[in-house]
Amino acid sequence: MVQHPVAEANDQSPFGTLSPSEFYAKHQVTHNSEYITNSRGLKLFTQWWTPLPPTKTIGCVAVVHGFTGESSWFVQLTSILFAKHGFVVCAIDHQGHGFSDGLDNLIYHIPDINPVVEDCMRYFKTFRETHAPNLPAFLYSESLGGAIALYVTLRQRGAWDGLILNGAMCGISAKLKPPWPLEHLLFVVAAVVPTWSVVPTRGSIPELSFKEEWKRKLGCASPKRVTMRPRAATAYELMRVCKELQGRFEEVDVPLLVVHGGDDVVCDPASAKELYERAASADKTLKMYSGMWHQLIGEPEENVNLVFGDMVEWLQNRAERYKDGDGARAAASDGGA
Repeated sequence: MVQHPVAEANDQSPFGTLSPSEFYAKHQVTHNSEYITNSRGLKLFTQWWTPLPPTKTIGCVAVVHGFTGESSWFVQLTSILFAKHGFVVCAIDHQGHGFSDGLDNLIYHIPDINPVVEDCMRYFKTFRETHAPNLPAFLYSESLGGAIALYVTLRQRGAWDGLILNGAMCGISAKLKPPWPLEHLLFVVAAVVPTWSVVPTRGSIPELSFKEEWKRKLGCASPKRVTMRPRAATAYELMRVCKELQGRFEEVDVPLLVVHGGDDVVCDPASAKELYERAASADKTLKMYSGMWHQLIGEPEENVNLVFGDMVEWLQNRAERYKDGDGARAAASDGGA
């Protein structure tokens, strides 16, 4: 059975009592990072993990984190999991998240999703050409990252061999949306005071996301984590993105694994199920885990190993198909940026 590295974390560090370098060595992966500059002049933090011998590299996984998240902390532990099972894994911090610059020096400010999608496409394309030119390539995404990853696959058709949506933001739960009438007036607020960060939601995202208390504490312990309400323009854009994507579900044709907690009150499970049902993908799988919350990594250890074991098996099976000549795409270069 797959053992997720989160079991070795504590409520203050994803690496537990080890240093990062000791943790990487224990799991037989290497780690590197660098800053890149995007077309808007923002410095964006990127990092990647590679399996060490004797593990053979069988594919590439590009990781897309969610709103208020980062490619370090919890997401890094999942990246290490994929790397130790044979995948070179790359990730990028979105603008205003993690170690990346923010638009107008603001954190968590995404008034337009399109430049963020372009950042991911450009970085992932460059990384694959440099580190994994002849390997099958997959996207792994969480929450808002799921919406971003869907846009990536819609704009780079044929360039990806599979997409994992973990708690994807295909629809925002009614339990989290701003209360009436603000939800319906949000476009006015976003236009007048776009950076206003007092848009109320109906609950604390960490409180609603992590079932285990110690993991909730760990999530809030990240030095790059700030507790704040969404900015008006960002909240409006996230709702707009959900509506737009819901009108394009039939266009999704990439091999697809949808995993979602049945009791997720942040991102709507019904929207994830609808995506699965309407997607044109010939190869699609839905895993709805009864009783689990939004952050599947925040579940008890047995649940975490079950869920992420399903993901690793799905990735390995499709990497094997690619090796046998049944890949889903012709070549990575076909997708362009």
